Amino acid sequence: MDSVFHFFESIDPVIGAFLATVFTWAMTALGASVVFMFKSMNRAVLDGMLGFTGGVMVAASFWSLLAPGIEMSEGEGFVKVMPAAIGFAFGALFIFALDKVLPHVHINFKESEGIKTPWQRTTLLVLAITLHNIPEGLAVGVLFGGVAAGMPEASIAGAVVLALGIGIQNFPEGIAVSMPLRRHGLSRRKSFMYGQASALVEPVAAVIGAMAVTFFTPILPYALAFAAGAMIFVVVEEVIPETQQDKYTDIATLGFIGGFIIMMTLDVALG
Repeated sequence: MDSVFHFFESIDPVIGAFLATVFTWAMTALGASVVFMFKSMNRAVLDGMLGFTGGVMVAASFWSLLAPGIEMSEGEGFVKVMPAAIGFAFGALFIFALDKVLPHVHINFKESEGIKTPWQRTTLLVLAITLHNIPEGLAVGVLFGGVAAGMPEASIAGAVVLALGIGIQNFPEGIAVSMPLRRHGLSRRKSFMYGQASALVEPVAAVIGAMAVTFFTPILPYALAFAAGAMIFVVVEEVIPETQQDKYTDIATLGFIGGFIIMMTLDVALG
């Protein structure tokens, strides 16, 4: 792991953000490739993996984003926490607004949201997952941007660990996209292509986040909390409800706990 940290320390942080999120995209593609081996997946396994994804995202939101954002804020008491509170609120509202405007459909293909459109439901599902991958890319990019800005609370190790955690949870996320598409009648190849494409937005969001923080250093505490608020909104609005659609809620909950523990351990031990 030390060699990975040294590699990212030796390159420009914006390029580092891009490469780190190429890894998170690759993990999504790897998960989507499971569709070549199976046509469907046991619902209990899928719910457990989705719960795991939620646990990783919640842990990353606090340990990798909110806590560093609060720590680097100036002042004491309410003054110190205000940037995190404001950023968190705007992050959640940003995804809320996109959720209401961008046409998309949930994983179960039963609930569609956003403006009315003649697009196929498979396209709408990919748009939904793409929408929810934006905060993940932003989170990684903002941390790398903090490194570029010279903020002592932002470290390459923390940014790399965050990318590692998001990459780990992107594997089941790739499965969660490609499997419903395959079950819905698409070919294995199309299911894979749609599944991996849902994460292509992460490198783009990461570069935007890194460059924004690099040029506007004072926004870093707000940006970190913004990414956290966006991720938490996704977990509460999409991931957790999806795991409650069937009878495997306990498995999903245990998956959530496991994901939280793994991300927390990675962040504290390595970040």
